[in-house]
Amino acid sequence: MSDPVLIDIPERLDGQRTVLQAPRAGLGAEMAVVITQSLSHLRPWMPWAQEAPTAESSELVVRRMQADFIVRRDLCFQIYARRPDGTPGRLLGGTGLHRIDWALRKFEIGYWIRPEAAGQGHVSEAVQLLTALAFDTLTARRVEIRCDTRNLKSRAVAERCGFELEGVLRRDALGVDGAPRDTAVYARIAA
Repeated sequence: MSDPVLIDIPERLDGQRTVLQAPRAGLGAEMAVVITQSLSHLRPWMPWAQEAPTAESSELVVRRMQADFIVRRDLCFQIYARRPDGTPGRLLGGTGLHRIDWALRKFEIGYWIRPEAAGQGHVSEAVQLLTALAFDTLTARRVEIRCDTRNLKSRAVAERCGFELEGVLRRDALGVDGAPRDTAVYARIAA
């Protein structure tokens, strides 16, 4: 296998109602606002969303995500609503291909969305765009979605997007409250 840095990965993915864009410097202040507005929605599931970030701390995170994208260590994207002219509109959340195993060609999709955009199909479309990227461009053998078994909305996205529940890992991780939690593992594999 050649070095993953040499793999051409698009920095923008277009859906019918959603645009995904790779992280870029200068996005930190906007990201801090969106995360702050979404804290009550994210706090039960996301360890990184326990306190409101500052513009500076979010800029640091965005620049690290950009660096990880360049070296192909983690492929984060921001989720935007698509304007009628096709340009990215309002920042809605984040997604990406994480926990990458380039030798096996295995990826895990993660996602979050601001509360007022939930239930509008943006996350499902983002997952479909990333799944196509993984299988069609990156020759994935396996793509997973893992989530807390109690996160019914996240589980519904996985099921809606054709991921099969392979099992539940009991007491697999600590929740944000420090208590052990169970993880639902969904996957799609290459044909």
